[in-house]
Amino acid sequence: MASEFSAAAPSSVEEGAAAPASGVAVPSGPPQDPGREAADRRRERRSRWYRRDVKWSPYAFIAPFFLFFAAFGLFPLLYTGWASLHRVELTAPNDMEWIGLRNYTRLLDDEFFWNALQNTFTIGILSTVPQLLMALGIAHLLNYRLRGSMFFRVAALTPYATSVAAATLVFVMLFGRDYGMINWFLSLAGFEHIDWQNGSFTSQLAVSSIVVWRWTGYNALIYLAAMQSIPADLYESAALDGASRWQQFLHVTLPSLRPTILFTVVVSTIGAIQLFGEPLLFNGGGGATGGSEHQFQTLGLYLYEQGWTNLHLGRASAIAWAMFLLLIVIGLVSLAVTRWLRRGEGKA
Repeated sequence: MASEFSAAAPSSVEEGAAAPASGVAVPSGPPQDPGREAADRRRERRSRWYRRDVKWSPYAFIAPFFLFFAAFGLFPLLYTGWASLHRVELTAPNDMEWIGLRNYTRLLDDEFFWNALQNTFTIGILSTVPQLLMALGIAHLLNYRLRGSMFFRVAALTPYATSVAAATLVFVMLFGRDYGMINWFLSLAGFEHIDWQNGSFTSQLAVSSIVVWRWTGYNALIYLAAMQSIPADLYESAALDGASRWQQFLHVTLPSLRPTILFTVVVSTIGAIQLFGEPLLFNGGGGATGGSEHQFQTLGLYLYEQGWTNLHLGRASAIAWAMFLLLIVIGLVSLAVTRWLRRGEGKA
C-alpha cells in the first residue's frame, strides 16, 4: 500500500501542476516595475528633446545675426533701392511719386556727382598706395626679432583705435594756414605758407594723410600675421642660395603675400569709396560741401548733402545705389584677379 501511495503521489503532483495550464493563462515573464517604466518614458522624452536640440540649436544660435542683418542691413538696402525710383523728400518720406530711373539718368548729367567721383578716386589713390607700401615696410621690420617688438605692435595699432573726430581735428590744426605746424616746418625750409584747405590737390592730400595715419598700422599687423605664416624653410633655402635680405623680400615674402595684399587693396578701396568722416570734419563748419568749391567732396559727402541738406531723399538713394554698384564691380574685379593668380600658380 505504501508503495502504491508513493507511486501514485507523483502523478497527483503532476496533475496538480498541470491543472492550472487548462485554466487562466499565467504571465510568461516577471511582473513589470512601474518605476522602471516611468524611467524609460523619461529617457525616451530626453532622447527626443536631445535630437531636437542637436537639430535646431545651431539655427537658434545664428538667428540673431540674420534678424539684425534683415532689420538693419537688408531692409534699408531694399528700401533705398525703392526710394531711388521715386521723387521723395525727407520732409515727407511717405509721399512718393514714381519716376523710374530718372534719378539715375540725372546723375549722368550731374557735374557735382562726377566731381565727387573724381575726388573720391584721387583721395583713394593718394591714401591707399602710400598706406599699403608703408604698412608692408613696417610689417617687414616687425617680422624680425626686435627689442620691444610688442610695444611697436601696440603703437602701430594705436591710430586705428583713435576716434576719427579727434584725429581729424588734430590734423586740421597741423594743416592750418597761418599757425599750422606743417606750414611752420615749410617756412623753416624757405617755402611759403600753403592754404591746405582751399587748394584742390592740397586739400585732397591733407585728407589722404589722415586716412594714411589711421589705417597704416592696421594693415601692417595684417601683413605681419601673413608674414609669420610663411615657412622659415623658404628663407633658409634662399639664404643658402646666397640671396640677400632684399632678394628674400622680393622673391619669397611678396609672392607669399599676394592673397593678403589683394585683400588689403580691396578693403582699402572700399573704405576710400565710403570715405565720409575725415573730409566732413576737415571742412570745419562748412558742412558736407567739401570745401568752398567742392574740391574734396567725396561720394559720401555728396550723398549726405543731397539727402540731409537739400532734403532730396530720392536722389540720395540713387547715389547710395550707385556706390553699391561700384562696390560690386570692385568685388568682381578682385574675384577675377584672384582666379587669375590661382591659375598662374597652378601652371607654375
